[in-house]
Amino acid sequence: MAQAEPCILQYDGLMSSTTRITVTLPSDQVAELRKLTDNVSGYVAEAVARQIRHQLLGDDLRRHEEEHGSFSDEELAEARAKIFGSAGTSKGADAA
Repeated sequence: MAQAEPCILQYDGLMSSTTRITVTLPSDQVAELRKLTDNVSGYVAEAVARQIRHQLLGDDLRRHEEEHGSFSDEELAEARAKIFGSAGTSKGADAA
């Protein structure tokens, strides 16, 4: 039996369909959220998409390290430079 192609999930902010759900948040967070945006659903959808991308990337990096070993200091420095530019610092990397 042929192995299925891996499915790559993309969360680019385009919503072809939606599902209405109820989410409970602390009142102070809701008050701050409403100060930031009048599109709470869109704001929350973007935050969820960002968290999903973060989780998927972390899973991919762990799998890579399991298969190929830990990243070298040089590989990490190169990745930081690509992400943060050549002026990137380890402090900036910790904020990501």
